[in-house]
Amino acid sequence: MKTLTKSKSKRMVAGVCGGIAEYFEIDPTLVRLGFVALSFLFGGGVMVYIIAAIIMPEEG
Repeated sequence: MKTLTKSKSKRMVAGVCGGIAEYFEIDPTLVRLGFVALSFLFGGGVMVYIIAAIIMPEEG
């Protein structure tokens, strides 16, 4: 069973984007670009990232 966790190996800031990318088996760059797009388009990307960094458990 797959679980959504913060990545330790594909980490840039807190590992949230890397963890989401590992969960969905996609490139972490695409997830990071998605968060940037959310930030510029709706202003909510940064807040979503901070909340996810607090809520998501660490890998391993």
